[in-house]
Amino acid sequence: MNTEPNSIGPRLRQLRERREWSLDDLARQSGCSVGMIAALEAGELVPSLTPLLRLARGLGVRLGTLLDDQTQDGPAVVRKGEMAATIRFSGNDPARKRSTLDFHSLAPHKAARNMEPFLIDVHPARGDVALNDHEGEEFIYVLSGRIEIRYGKEVYRLDAGDSIYYESAVPHHVHALGGDARILAVVHAPA
Repeated sequence: MNTEPNSIGPRLRQLRERREWSLDDLARQSGCSVGMIAALEAGELVPSLTPLLRLARGLGVRLGTLLDDQTQDGPAVVRKGEMAATIRFSGNDPARKRSTLDFHSLAPHKAARNMEPFLIDVHPARGDVALNDHEGEEFIYVLSGRIEIRYGKEVYRLDAGDSIYYESAVPHHVHALGGDARILAVVHAPA
């Protein structure tokens, strides 16, 4: 597993400082803890998607602004082998020290996008998993392997070729079963 640091911390700090906000200000706006924000900015934690969505909303920006800060007005074309840098999330690691979801953006630098398309390498869960929720919708198509999605009180197991579309406001969690998996995911999170 690649251990390159995420570039999210410096972007988060830059966006916060542009607004002349303290860590406390951003915590109030986003509903995230000061400690978590400081640790994300310092690169001490592998981020989880739900807090990033809350931070983006608190800052009044779209998720893509935290993930990539360059924009392109025309179509975004990503050629095989030319994917943007991997963004690592700690989806099912309660200590937030290990990447369990490796996101590869399929629309880096696309200006004013309303959807966030990704190829995601999904790793198996370790121990208990915590369900998270956020505004928006998600579509997932399993490319390889097997995944489990806990959605509210329901559990869905999907194999390669299966797909699911759901409301993200319902607490949910995605992890691989039996080994790594790869999915195509499209996330819509209103700004």
